[in-house]
Amino acid sequence: MCNFIDTHCHLDAPEFAPDADAVRQQAAALGVRHCVLPAVTRAGWPAVQQLAQRFGDSYALGIHPLYTGSAADADLAALEALLAQQIGDPRLVAVGEIGLDHFVPGLDAARQLHFYRAQLRLARRFDLPVILHVRRSADALLRALREIPVPGGIAHAFNGSWQQAQAFVALGFKLGFGGALTFERALQLRRLATQLPLAALVLETDAPDMPPQWLYTPAAARGAGQAQGRNSPAELPRIAQTLAALRGLTLEELARATTANALAALPRLAPLLGAETA
Repeated sequence: MCNFIDTHCHLDAPEFAPDADAVRQQAAALGVRHCVLPAVTRAGWPAVQQLAQRFGDSYALGIHPLYTGSAADADLAALEALLAQQIGDPRLVAVGEIGLDHFVPGLDAARQLHFYRAQLRLARRFDLPVILHVRRSADALLRALREIPVPGGIAHAFNGSWQQAQAFVALGFKLGFGGALTFERALQLRRLATQLPLAALVLETDAPDMPPQWLYTPAAARGAGQAQGRNSPAELPRIAQTLAALRGLTLEELARATTANALAALPRLAPLLGAETA
């Protein structure tokens, strides 16, 4: 069986409250040997720490751009204090999920940028990579990264241009690909996933969000009362199979490469996983 790393999974989300243990066990049985659990709010920091410990996974601490409207500078001070306290915890692997969202209406762009830049400075101070939320915001994210360099990381759910992809890679980032890749109509994303160097790619689910095509429920069906399929880390091997087919690789080749890429993006994973790469 191939082994995989889900580099972005929100097992602390309310959708998993009834059965997180069963969900993680199912994923492990299918070869998902490790999940990275990024936080999205201050209130969620304890949960990702506890889940990572319970499941033998890892976590990231940060404030997501969608939640900056309800966050305060006191939360940044609390993040700094917690990072200082936990930097010796081997399961802390990054600052995240942080970034900018220029898609969702009604968000304060300046406020998002304030929190993003402050968290970049914290990542730089503690020598940690970052896990970036990138939604119609790649150029602004890159500008700040050039001003406040950090030790690389992952551009999560990447769906930008070829030039933007190259810019992230040049700054030491890997690019996260997940369920969106499985949609046959995602032509630009599939081109990127095929043409980028294999060394630039990591796998993710963003569970419970971003369901792959086989779980997706169209808006009309949702409006008629049909529930959206819940994404989970157990879907990662099938997502990986889609990417392997697009690139003409065996699943084992892709698993080995993307695991090595995840270890390069998040170096603190290596001691947790040992010497194996697939």
